Amino acid sequence: MRKLLIFGNSGSGKSTLAKKVSETEGLAHLDLDTLAWLKSDPPQRRALQESASDIKEFMRLNSSWVIEGCYSDLLGLATAEANEMIFLNLTVEQCIENAKSRPWESHKYSSKEAQDKNLPMLINWISQYTQRSDTFSKQAHTDLYDNFSGKKLVYTSNR
Repeated sequence: MRKLLIFGNSGSGKSTLAKKVSETEGLAHLDLDTLAWLKSDPPQRRALQESASDIKEFMRLNSSWVIEGCYSDLLGLATAEANEMIFLNLTVEQCIENAKSRPWESHKYSSKEAQDKNLPMLINWISQYTQRSDTFSKQAHTDLYDNFSGKKLVYTSNR
């Protein structure tokens, strides 16, 4: 039973890799973006307890899974159950290029136009990855990776 965590900066390829692994291996797939935010404008994070409850329920219902996202606080809730992790540690420049060329994410945006309207904010967000000190930062991802005792890999390219 594979229980895989995939994480990295926005635009690093987490969703693409998770979908590929999920489809080829028949794993349940959880994109943390789908449960981390309230449906509000501007967007606001859900309470950690609410997201934690959803993550625990997902893991209870699925014996094999892949969970992906940039939220080290939420990913940390699944590390005790996970047996593998992949840190997509691409450069900021690679992540920005990926963000510019990403297809429409219909589960996150009402249209490709709405997604593209958000692109300048996303590029700014991606560019701050190494300077931030929050749950989305490179430091938080490095700490998550370093403290995991299961099988772990770092990818520095999407190839």
